[in-house]
Order: sequence, then C-alpha cells, then structure tokens
Amino acid sequence: MPNYNYKIRLQNIRAFAFDVDGVFTDGSILSTPDGDLLRVFDSKDGFALRMCAMKGYPVAIITGGASQSIVHRFMGLGVDEKNIYQKSRDKVPDFMDFCSRHGLKPEEVAFAGDDIPDIPVLRIAGLAAAPADAVPEVKDVSDFVSIRPGGKAFARDLIEQVLKVRGDWHLDTDVFARLF
Repeated sequence: MPNYNYKIRLQNIRAFAFDVDGVFTDGSILSTPDGDLLRVFDSKDGFALRMCAMKGYPVAIITGGASQSIVHRFMGLGVDEKNIYQKSRDKVPDFMDFCSRHGLKPEEVAFAGDDIPDIPVLRIAGLAAAPADAVPEVKDVSDFVSIRPGGKAFARDLIEQVLKVRGDWHLDTDVFARLF
C-alpha cells in the first residue's frame, strides 16, 4: 500500500538508485544487427542526474541489462562507473554494496523501479518510487508513484522533489560548466 506521506521521507534521502529500462526509458528497446540494444533517454532526466552530481548525491544504476551504451550514458551524466551495476539479477546485493561503499543506510537511499525484479530493493529502500506505468505489483509496494511514466521525466520528478525539499534544487553555473 503506497505511503501518501512520502514527502516526510524526502528529507532523509541522501542518495539515489535506479533501474534503467522502464525507468529512464519507456521500456522500448531496439536491437541492432550486431546485437547492441538501443534505448531512448529523456534529457530532463539527464539534467536531474547532473544536478545530483553537482550537489554530491551518490547515484547508482542497478539494471538487469548490459550494454556499453548504458555505461557511457550514465558516466556522461556524472554517475561513477563503480556505481553502475549491470546484469543484476538479484538487485539487493548490488544495492547494499552501493550503500556500504558510500556509508549509507538503505533508508537514506531512494530506489526507483518499474517491474517485479525491482520489488526486493523497493521494500528495503528509504523511499520506494515507481513511474506511472509501473506494473501493479511495484505500485503496491511503492511510497511514491509519479504522474510521469518511465522515460518521460519520471527520474527528474523524483530527483527534483528530493533536492527541493533539501534546499539543493538550484543551478550553480560555474560548477555546471566545470563538471560538464
């Protein structure tokens, strides 16, 4: 059952972890003849990740997918390569590794997922978030269900809410120019 007082939890969030397909994308994947998988990402989500990097919020990518394009995309947005977990079949150990390496408690991390493999992490995260088009089972265990679908600024919605509550949603153009 969703927790409709999720805004209270936003204050305690110090980091973010995300699935990729269905969260940063609409779930569509194109396969090239050489076997690479192509995804479309929303630039608003990308800017929000850059805001996390500028403000010092650690970000993890925990996905069952595997592609060098995933690494390239998220590193270009300020995500540390060590925080990109691919081929993650049981996401809890990767989530806990991320928390441990950054000195975080699970309750200090927001996790965003959209499908059944994400449920175990959603249950232990400090804020369980889902896009509007997540499967019903994920919505049932999420504290926050966005009005935005996956791949259409859902991650931006989540990040912006947290950073605004914590007083960190403002752009320092000097830092932006230096980092990106």
